[in-house]
Amino acid sequence: MQKKYLFAPGPVSIAPGTLLAMAQPIIHHRAPQFAAILREVEEGLKYLFQTKNDVLILASSGTGAMEGTVTNTLSKGDKALVVRGGKFGERWTEICEAYGVTAVNIDVKWGEAVNPALIRSALEADRSIKAVFIQAHETSTGVKHPIKEVGEIVKAYPDTILVVDAISALGVFDIPVDEWGLDIVVAGSQKAFCLPPGLAFASISPKAWQRVEKSNLPKYYFNFLKERKSLKKDQTAYTPAVSLIVGLREVLAGIKEEGLEKLFAHHRLLAEAARKAVTAMGLKLYTAVPSEAVTVIQAPEDVDGQKVVKLLREKYGITIAGGQGKAKGKIFRISHMGYTDRFELILVLSAVEIVLKELGYHLELGSGVKAAEEYLFQHRDVA
Repeated sequence: MQKKYLFAPGPVSIAPGTLLAMAQPIIHHRAPQFAAILREVEEGLKYLFQTKNDVLILASSGTGAMEGTVTNTLSKGDKALVVRGGKFGERWTEICEAYGVTAVNIDVKWGEAVNPALIRSALEADRSIKAVFIQAHETSTGVKHPIKEVGEIVKAYPDTILVVDAISALGVFDIPVDEWGLDIVVAGSQKAFCLPPGLAFASISPKAWQRVEKSNLPKYYFNFLKERKSLKKDQTAYTPAVSLIVGLREVLAGIKEEGLEKLFAHHRLLAEAARKAVTAMGLKLYTAVPSEAVTVIQAPEDVDGQKVVKLLREKYGITIAGGQGKAKGKIFRISHMGYTDRFELILVLSAVEIVLKELGYHLELGSGVKAAEEYLFQHRDVA
């Protein structure tokens, strides 16, 4: 018998209580019972986003919210500044180009965070730029971008909005949307929300709503004005993912009870323990500015990172993630998101050691596990 474990950066493992909530008999999405649930979810989302702004709920993956942000805030021929330092930064450019928006790209070396000065220089050089698109955490590389500093820069440009993909960041580390002046922040259910895929979220600032009202790009399903109108009636414009929203209510209630700082501290704890283990194994991190969402490890020389992923999954029932694009085969990624505790982290680190040894990498079994355990013991009072 082989038990399955999920340590990929989405989808993630889900708490039993959330699964039970979603297993309840389905209710109609226009019934008063569902409207009451949606009201509760709206307030919970504002707490998590740390915002007074509207937070739209869409039945889609996070990419749906990304696409909706482009089509609802820009017009044909507009220019957008895009930070490209991984597969998901590249996705912003691809969406822009699909709708006739000119993408002005800031290409950042994979594994490195953007220098905010580059954004300042680009905006100073071309004041016709209408939006800046960036990741809070580039999931494909593990890089954490300096969103706070970028927010300070974009605030000075009244005709430019800042759009942040926080799909693998919101709920992992502190992103105070209003305090940092982030105009649109998108998120997805299958990451730190500890839900299955299928929900996307977008917080919209008053500055961004002004852009929405002027946009002339084609849109139908992802129509933010329609969604805002429906939200004021405690409804969604189209049929929502009812069971996922019921599960979301369970998740958000738990987050509020625990508190944001404990939530962030939990992810910091697992991330730092994993990094200690990586160093002790003689391995290197792929990024110097790592996120708390995922540990991205450079595969040793003569070891294919994809083989690490495959062997873990097929022989040991443990799913992690490999590299994407130009990083394929060069890295492997272990998520700290989802219904995961410190002892499950020890489990996946132990399995990684065994697989690496099987693939010919020389290490002392238990070296990474020991380093992680020592760190976790030292911080045993952290959530």
